[in-house]
Amino acid sequence: MNANPGGNSSSRTASNRGRSGNQAAPRAASWSFAEDFAAEPDGAADARVEAGELGVTPVSRGAASLLTVLAKSIGARAVVEIGTGGGVSGLAFFAGMGEQGILTSVDPEHDHQTAARNAFTSAGIANRRFRLIAGQPLDVLPKLSDGAYDLVWINGDKLEYGEFVAEAMRLLRHGGLLVLHNALWGNKVADPNNTEDETIVIREALTGIQTDEDLTVSLVPVGDGLLVAVKA
Repeated sequence: MNANPGGNSSSRTASNRGRSGNQAAPRAASWSFAEDFAAEPDGAADARVEAGELGVTPVSRGAASLLTVLAKSIGARAVVEIGTGGGVSGLAFFAGMGEQGILTSVDPEHDHQTAARNAFTSAGIANRRFRLIAGQPLDVLPKLSDGAYDLVWINGDKLEYGEFVAEAMRLLRHGGLLVLHNALWGNKVADPNNTEDETIVIREALTGIQTDEDLTVSLVPVGDGLLVAVKA
């Protein structure tokens, strides 16, 4: 399956972005309207506050609502989350999963996991529906089963995004979704003059996903950018 109809020409890779120019950038008022359009699930506002106190920048409201829609659209029952974000993204996934849906969340920071647990418990999410694993993702992910997950959410160490994508491809079932957070990375990815390490790694991860014929992709400018890809 060709993930990019019309061919994967070099002019269409992530390293050559921003060439279309046919659509005006959304005005600030429209951007804010879109970000705040959907209501957040119970407990999300409190989870954002606790995440902020830990120095964690959680997924934006608009991006969280898209995570809910994505999970619901594929009937997700098994989601892997790399980076808890203080529980905000997890609450978004639970809002889109049925009562049998289970979230496996991996984060090296124990306090981030504690915040997520508090958020889930406060929202009435049963303990059986989440598995919080405190550890380095690249140590934990290889222990998870191949092709057993409907959706993998990447929101961890930016310098490990390439390895996270490779693990996600192994973990996902056919038709599963890979969703990568911070795909625009504070407007740095689109700036060809930005050569910071994190920016380069994210840019390379995007190009790898974009040119993978087993993936159908879309880069959505919501929050700090979500890269969404469907595995063939």
